[in-house]
Amino acid sequence: RLKTINRLQVIIQHLKMSNQTDSTAEVLLEKRGGAGIITLNRPKALNALNLSMIKQIYPQLKTWEQDPETSLIIIKGTGGKAFCAGGDIRAITEAGKVGDKLTQEFFQGEYRLNNAIGTCKKPYVALIDGITMGGGVGLSVHGHFRVATEKTLFAMPETAIGLFPDVGGGYFLPRLSGKVGYYLALTGCRLKGRDVLKAGIATHFVESAKLPALEKDLIALKSPSKENIADLLNSYHKKCTVDQEKKFVLDEHMEKINSLFSANSMEEIVKKLKQDGSPFALKQLETINKMSPTSLKLTLRQLREGASMSLQEVLRMEYRLSQACMKGQDFYEGVRAVLIDKDQSPKWKPPALEEVSDEFVDNCFKPLGNDDLKL
Repeated sequence: RLKTINRLQVIIQHLKMSNQTDSTAEVLLEKRGGAGIITLNRPKALNALNLSMIKQIYPQLKTWEQDPETSLIIIKGTGGKAFCAGGDIRAITEAGKVGDKLTQEFFQGEYRLNNAIGTCKKPYVALIDGITMGGGVGLSVHGHFRVATEKTLFAMPETAIGLFPDVGGGYFLPRLSGKVGYYLALTGCRLKGRDVLKAGIATHFVESAKLPALEKDLIALKSPSKENIADLLNSYHKKCTVDQEKKFVLDEHMEKINSLFSANSMEEIVKKLKQDGSPFALKQLETINKMSPTSLKLTLRQLREGASMSLQEVLRMEYRLSQACMKGQDFYEGVRAVLIDKDQSPKWKPPALEEVSDEFVDNCFKPLGNDDLKL
């Protein structure tokens, strides 16, 4: 009897493997109709992106891009709470503490994947239902279509953990209207639902409950062009009335955001916020004062330079910054304070903006020679 059970288990295991949708896999890659579908499948970890997922998604994306039978690519998350809450920061922290190569391999792999999405010749549709932060933004924002829902929660909260808004943040953030991108990057401000569309991060807004139907309709399209896909997404978008009447959450502050966040240095932004003295300005000041001073300076320069760079140039620059952060102190301290001990009181070094020298910042942007990111 035991033998039969064992044999059954072997057969079941084999079936699971042959049909790449093993429910325990961290990422599911399947072909349905003309669509290649990527499903991030770590619901307990809010679909956080790790190196093994990157290593599976990248070659599959490249294969589908070349495959005449694949006409579009869809990416989504499981579990109903998150599309992807970010990169696997804990693993990177552990690796960094012991000088493991993961601190290089993870960022190399992730940024190459961001570039593959940004240059993908096939229409790429990201269903950003639920939490979409950091690395999750990198998996979606560079694609052709980003569909937000009332459950979408967007943020680039990296300055709070001694990092910077990477994954091509230096490319897409300064290209948002006015200084919204600078504001989102420096304060880590969260946007919800329709506001993600209004800020220019999503391209469409669809009710969460309608996503399965939308996906089915996308899969049913016969060798669609980008226009066909846009038409289908537009038809769903137009039918969605959720929060239709709501004004953009930042509307009333746009004038202030555009003037206060247009300064050339962090010190000047802080000075402007103090001088302004409005409740909004003081609230931003309070937020900024909690962030890593080093991260704030790196971020402001990253966005200012990224505004006139190609995505590839931005990713190379960000790789240099990532390696500088891995060698520094604030990243490990930020992760400790926010994610591990959760005491929310990081001890930044240096603790003040004035103490982060221009020379230090310049060094973080310097080319790494043979170690630079190859795209």
